Amino acid sequence: MSAHSLLCERIILAKELIKRAEALCRSQKDGIEGGPKLCRKLKAELKFLQKIEAGRICIKESHLQSTNLTHLQAVIESAENLEDIVGVLHVFTYKDSFGEKQNLVVDVVANNGHTWVKAIGRKAEALHNIWLGRGQYGDKSIIEQAEDFLQASCQKPIQYCSPHIIFAFYNGLSSPMAERLKEMNISVRGDIVAVNLSMNCLKEDHCFSSSESDNGDECFQMTKVDRDTLIASVAFPTMLKVNTCNRVNLDITTLITYVSALNYGGCYFIFKEKVLTEQALQERCESVLPQLEEFMKEKELFACESAIKDFQIILETIGGPREKYRATLLMDRIHVVPDQPSDYASKLVTSSKINNRSLIIFGTGDTLKAITMTANSGFVRAAANQGVKFSVFIHQPRALTESKEASSTPLLKH
Repeated sequence: MSAHSLLCERIILAKELIKRAEALCRSQKDGIEGGPKLCRKLKAELKFLQKIEAGRICIKESHLQSTNLTHLQAVIESAENLEDIVGVLHVFTYKDSFGEKQNLVVDVVANNGHTWVKAIGRKAEALHNIWLGRGQYGDKSIIEQAEDFLQASCQKPIQYCSPHIIFAFYNGLSSPMAERLKEMNISVRGDIVAVNLSMNCLKEDHCFSSSESDNGDECFQMTKVDRDTLIASVAFPTMLKVNTCNRVNLDITTLITYVSALNYGGCYFIFKEKVLTEQALQERCESVLPQLEEFMKEKELFACESAIKDFQIILETIGGPREKYRATLLMDRIHVVPDQPSDYASKLVTSSKINNRSLIIFGTGDTLKAITMTANSGFVRAAANQGVKFSVFIHQPRALTESKEASSTPLLKH
């Protein structure tokens, strides 16, 4: 293919990828973190190629071969094959084995954060040669990069579980490297091709060694990728297995929401209190209880003593008889535990949004390694602003309203 034909092909590809990236960002209700960055990178590539086309840059084959489009295309295709994308080209900071801060770019963060994907566009031959130590100085092998991913993922748990890692290869992968990644518990996507022995092991003083070999003194056999022999073609799994947390810590706001009359037909009122009328309208538009039940299903329920004590005081003060009865049934399902806020939570400085009671409740959930269910999104944001991020399930709030119904205006149930 001539340089001009290759240029035209790259420009068409860049325009197509921009459209796909923009569609990808629109596919998620709240957008995708890093989506604008992805679009900017693609537009910069297109602009560069158009400058070559216009004659403003002398055309060289290297300009076309070194383009980032291959990698960006792999990122988009990975994202298109997965669900619940929350980020692309996301930078995670972690500490390496020497305690030094390092940055790691995860091409796609999927499955609501439970899955990290690295998209690789380099050819299987180049990847294999680097692994054998035949790459250029400073080239990092895929296995070394996998070690970085594993180290970073252990430091960035989602709901107390490390994210699952997928390496997606869009230009093939040699079978020995695929086996090594599998041993490291990293999933592989792409074509796995065979390798052929190109020569016998050289003498020790002339052999190529590899940091991945079991014994550094042994010669690493020289192999060459055989692209014509396809061993397996692995697609993205349709269902990704995720290690989910089976423990739930209930905040006071969740306890109140769960038993509120608003969830049980009591949303067809105009209350004297504006906030209650607004919650009733929200409930008529979208019921909260099914969301709570779905999340709590087949999980252990916990609540700390402070949460239960304050919930019972509120219930006795303004709760109606049916709300109190539902609370009794709910309490039978809950393990009440002593207040035990974690050291992690104790880093927080109290403020208008961070009071001692919430610190105890969320901190106890952290000690239990449980996901805290809450409607207190203000606390969660304020804590995150101080660098303390809790594992939470946030829902809309519902107040106790049964005792207010007698003084409210009923609505027709359409």
